[in-house]
Amino acid sequence: MTVTASDTAARAAGILSRPATINGLTVPNRIVMAPMTRMFSPGGVPGDDVVSYYSRRAAAGVGLIVTEGTYVGHESAGMSDRVPRFHGEEQLAGWARVAEAVHAAGGAIVPQLWHIGMVREQGQAPYPEAPAVGPSGVRTDGTEGKGKAMTQADIDAVVAAFARAAADAERIGFDGVELHGAHGYLIDQFLWSGTNRRTDAYGGDPVARAAFAAEIVAAVRAAVSPGFPVIFRYSQWKQDAYDARLAETPQELEAILAPLAAAGVDAFHASTRRYWLPEFEDSDLNLAGWTKKLTGLPAVTVGSVGLDGEFLKAFQGEGAELGSIDNLLDRMERDEFDLVAVGRALLQDPNWAAKVLAGRFDELAPYDAASLRTLS
Repeated sequence: MTVTASDTAARAAGILSRPATINGLTVPNRIVMAPMTRMFSPGGVPGDDVVSYYSRRAAAGVGLIVTEGTYVGHESAGMSDRVPRFHGEEQLAGWARVAEAVHAAGGAIVPQLWHIGMVREQGQAPYPEAPAVGPSGVRTDGTEGKGKAMTQADIDAVVAAFARAAADAERIGFDGVELHGAHGYLIDQFLWSGTNRRTDAYGGDPVARAAFAAEIVAAVRAAVSPGFPVIFRYSQWKQDAYDARLAETPQELEAILAPLAAAGVDAFHASTRRYWLPEFEDSDLNLAGWTKKLTGLPAVTVGSVGLDGEFLKAFQGEGAELGSIDNLLDRMERDEFDLVAVGRALLQDPNWAAKVLAGRFDELAPYDAASLRTLS
C-alpha cells in the first residue's frame, strides 16, 4: 500500500494529539520541545527574548517544553556566563516569568537541571576559580589531570544543589524538572565506565555507577511534592565518544535504570542521535522503547525527528533536508514510547507543532543551521 502525504497528515493528527500523563502532569499532546543550549542569557538571567522564545512555541501547540540546560547552584556546574542559571534571585525571577508566559500560552514547562562536570575548563565563567570536578578526574576523551576527583563532601554538595534547584522550580511555578544525565556531563560521567574509575560505593558495576544519579533523584524527589514530575535524560553516546555505551545488553541497561526508577524517576528521556536506529541486536526497539519496556515508565524519544540528518552536524554549520515521520508514527502507534522530543525543527520554526498537528506538512521547511544564531 502506498502511503500518501494525506495519510501521514491524518495519522500525525490522530497519534500526536493524544494527551499524555507524567505523574501529576497531563500534557495535551505528545510533542516535547527538546532542550537546546542557546546562550542568550547574559549573567545567567533569562530575559524578555527568552520569555518570548518559549512562549511562542507553547502558543503554537508544543505539549511540553523542556528548557535549555540550566546550571544548578554549584560553582563548578557551568562554563559560560551566557547560559542560564537556576539559582540566584535575579535568575530565578527571570525563569518565573518564563513559566508564567508559557502557562498563559496554554503550555507546560520543565527546566533541565545541569552540571557539566569534567567538561569544564579552568578559568571559565561564571566562576573562573572553580575547578572541574568529576567521579575520577577523567574526561570523556580519556584525558586526565585537568580536574579533581570528587570527595564525599563534593558529592553531597552537588546532590544538595540539584535538590534546591528542583524545590525552586516547583516554588516559582514550573510543572516538573528534568535532570540532565546524558551526553558526557557530570551525572553521565558517573554512569559511564569510561569516566568512572572509582573504587568506592560510586564505582564498579552498573548499579554502583548509578548510585550518584540515584542519590540526586532521591534528593530531588524528597524536595518536591509527590505529584511533581521528575524526568531523567540519559544517553549512550558522549560528546567526545559518539560510539560509547553505558550498556551493551538490555540486562545491563536495566541494571542502570532500575535504581533510578526506584529512587523516584517518573519518566525517562532517552537521547539518541537518530531515533529510528535499533539499540540492541535482535530487536528493532530504539533506546526509548527499551527504556519503557524495562522500567514500565513513560519514555520520551528524540533524535533527528522530521529531518534527514543528525543534529550534531548543525553545530558544524550544516543544514538538513526534511525527512518522513511515518516511521515515528508507526512506533508511536504501537506504543513503543510515549512522547517525542523535537529539537532543530522547533528551534527554526516556532509553529512546527501547530503545522504537524494540523497536517500542514507542505508548510515545513528544511533546517537552516543559521537558526542557531538567533532566538526567534
